[in-house]
Amino acid sequence: MSGPDFDAWVERRGDALLRLAYLLTGSRTDAEDVVQDVLVRALPRWDRIAAADDVDAYVRRMVVNAHTSWWRRWRKRETPVEQVHRTGHLEPVEPRDDALWRACLALPADQRAAVVLRFYEDLTYAEIAALAGVREGTVRSRVSRGIAALRMQVATLEDVR
Repeated sequence: MSGPDFDAWVERRGDALLRLAYLLTGSRTDAEDVVQDVLVRALPRWDRIAAADDVDAYVRRMVVNAHTSWWRRWRKRETPVEQVHRTGHLEPVEPRDDALWRACLALPADQRAAVVLRFYEDLTYAEIAALAGVREGTVRSRVSRGIAALRMQVATLEDVR
């Protein structure tokens, strides 16, 4: 059985991959890098990937794995500091409408991925577990902790208003 043509599949599903990667990374440029990396790795293996039962799920997993590898590399490379030294210019203040998104970006990467996959991609816990390569209970825990952290952030925002 022959699967979809690579170019046609990317044309049809590329935007969805970018949206998923953006929600995982929080940055358009990082999302583009993740998706580009995935597509570069997928092309030489496309005959095998296209023969999979669910091509979309297979490539989504590649995006999740690429993101995980990316933040692991970043964590090894970057060293957070206690205080940021400004260079004299002020960064723009983000609107309050983006507060929930900023709270989501503050979640640990594994929790953010679980929450995004559950509520944005509308995947089941079992599907997320398969994508992330962890047990379903781990996914449920990550989603629960992520939602609890987001609720605390929203409550804090409501107190400020």
